[in-house]
Amino acid sequence: MASKDQTVAGEWLGLSDEDLIHRIEGLEKGHGLDAQLMAVIGSDRHFFVRQVAAKRIEDHKLLHEHWADRDIGQILVRGVSRAEDVAYLERLAKQTRFADVRKVAEAQLKVTPQVRKPDAAGVE
Repeated sequence: MASKDQTVAGEWLGLSDEDLIHRIEGLEKGHGLDAQLMAVIGSDRHFFVRQVAAKRIEDHKLLHEHWADRDIGQILVRGVSRAEDVAYLERLAKQTRFADVRKVAEAQLKVTPQVRKPDAAGVE
């Protein structure tokens, strides 16, 4: 039988990126949902979604346990800079129906280095 944490984590992972970011951004201090956030971080979601989840982790020791994990290490140490990341953020900022998701995406775009977008052939 699945625990409550596993059930909630499964529900969260069933959400669209937009809805998931909205849910995470709405968490208040003392949310007690680190297990669910860790499930998002360990998922195959887009880097930006996992980064938003990592920023809301309250027990940072949980992240340190995964220091050697390439994806979690990227969440902790790199900014969004790849052209596909920028394109994702731009699309999210334009298309989301949630103001807080738009705000987070726009804020990340402001601190993201300008990168060349791939041309039609996919060459940067």
